[in-house]
Amino acid sequence: MSIDKPPFDVSFTENPSRRTLLKRAGKVGFATLLSTPIPFLANLAPGLLPVALAQGTSPKDMGKDGLTLLNDRPINMETPPHLLDDRVTPANRLFVRNNGLLPDLSGVTEDNWRLVVDGKVERSLDFSIAELKTNFETVTLQLQLECGGNGRKFYQPGATGNQWTFGAIGCPAWTGVRLRDVLEAAGIKPGAVYTAHFGADTHLSGDPEKMPLSRGVPVEKALESHNLIAWAVNGAPMPVLNGHPLRLVVPGWPGSCSQKWLTRITVRDQIHDGAKMTGKSYRVPAYPVAPGTSVPDEDMEIIHSLPVKSLITLPRTGTKVRPGVSFEVRGHAWAGDLDVAAVDVSMDFGASWKLAELSAPVNKFAWQHWQAEMTLPEAGYFEIWARARDTDGQMQPPLPPGWNPKGYLNNMQHRIAVFAV
Repeated sequence: MSIDKPPFDVSFTENPSRRTLLKRAGKVGFATLLSTPIPFLANLAPGLLPVALAQGTSPKDMGKDGLTLLNDRPINMETPPHLLDDRVTPANRLFVRNNGLLPDLSGVTEDNWRLVVDGKVERSLDFSIAELKTNFETVTLQLQLECGGNGRKFYQPGATGNQWTFGAIGCPAWTGVRLRDVLEAAGIKPGAVYTAHFGADTHLSGDPEKMPLSRGVPVEKALESHNLIAWAVNGAPMPVLNGHPLRLVVPGWPGSCSQKWLTRITVRDQIHDGAKMTGKSYRVPAYPVAPGTSVPDEDMEIIHSLPVKSLITLPRTGTKVRPGVSFEVRGHAWAGDLDVAAVDVSMDFGASWKLAELSAPVNKFAWQHWQAEMTLPEAGYFEIWARARDTDGQMQPPLPPGWNPKGYLNNMQHRIAVFAV
């Protein structure tokens, strides 16, 4: 298997410091995205983007045709709902959520990319991707991946950060090894509480002492059988923007738990306190608050399972249909750690609802597909609304729920416009 890779050996056999690693890594992987060498890249000041990326490069140029670029530093893109109609999300339709600058991946192979597992374990382990494939069972699972800030745009007052609408979600087929198998091979010691995840990306400031993101999950969550250390999406190496050549996939929880460009997993005897684990990052108030309330950091709780959601992927908003003629409405639904029990659709602004046909997930943590036939009674403007209910009875609200300072966990109903003409 050939994998694109950087001009450095990310070996951890000598247990180098983060500063040493980043010096070894050199500049960001701009050459990978631009598909051409950058001879004077060493002269580029830390934290600066080449202008071709900062001002002229579109999602299409980065292998993400049709996505909406929300931010170019770091690179973040969301997928319009109609482009998520596939039952299995194509790699080029998978949203992009980055916190830092891309690592340089020119020269990386499955033999020289290293993953270290250490901390509160009986034995520290050090694997290449090739060794992971040899030493553990390879599995493929279709798993949901969603940004915890999906829907942030609709909170009032608004929150800073990427203004995601509905498209920071995807459900491709991931191939890798079970995180549980690797942790059990290391032997988790008594007193272990949390994992800590580390990647090869660089802080926006260029400061090697700072990390853009280092989150983790409780050991109990880490040992669930559906978490993967993955190297492929839909049978091919995953896109650089989504974590090539190695990443975690921890489905059902905020995508930030699924570290990209994965280099280290440390088992800790405390809740991890890495970058974006403290303060208000990926946390919500422990009690309901009025919109705009200033909440002390000590009253914020870490987000675990994401709430139930549904998405209309057909028809596209703005579609014209014929009055009195049946047409198909379809989409997907998912519910974090839970399953979806039902999906309803409405064409009269929620005054009445029709039960949609709902499929079972192909495996745990895959989204579920739903479909309904609808007929608009007369000419005019209509909206199709969708709402899902999970197996605990929780249902999507019509408006953003539970305001919080960072705009997380918005699972409001998805609505599209349809014209009967």
